[in-house]
Amino acid sequence: MSHLSAAARARTGLLRPLRAPLCALTLATLLAACAMPTHPDSAAPAPDPYNPAAVQLLDDTTWELTSWVNADGTPRTIPHGDNGEPIKLALSTESGVRRASGFSGCNRYMGTYALKNGLLSFGPLAGTRMACPNALGGQLEHAYLDALAHIEKTGVQMREPQQLQIVTEAGATLTFTRRSP
Repeated sequence: MSHLSAAARARTGLLRPLRAPLCALTLATLLAACAMPTHPDSAAPAPDPYNPAAVQLLDDTTWELTSWVNADGTPRTIPHGDNGEPIKLALSTESGVRRASGFSGCNRYMGTYALKNGLLSFGPLAGTRMACPNALGGQLEHAYLDALAHIEKTGVQMREPQQLQIVTEAGATLTFTRRSP
């Protein structure tokens, strides 16, 4: 037992000269940590779940318009067609050309689209000219096609439910939810 206490005394004797510098180093580290400035982004709001860079993932997808909020914050009613068909947007790269098509409330539409610098844009969109017994569908159709022609910002939420968000130049926000083709 006396042998162990001698070994313990020897260890303590070896560490004694290091005790003061170790305490000083520990104290300096603690003070530096307290004085560290916060990162400028630490007070930033949570990141926008709609990622503009993710628009490159839109090729060969189909979307249903599920929400439309006007620039003043009021929601817009989204009707379905007479047969219950929702307003849809399909983006296809079949034949090596980016083509957009879908249902706009009364009629079918088609045209081209482009993805550049995180922005989805459409070329001129052509549509069928069927009579529209649903007045609300007819009113929305014109506004919908106009919105697709005047996009200011686009983003894609990749987590479920996957959503495409389009903000128009007039400030309206159209939200589409991904659907199976």
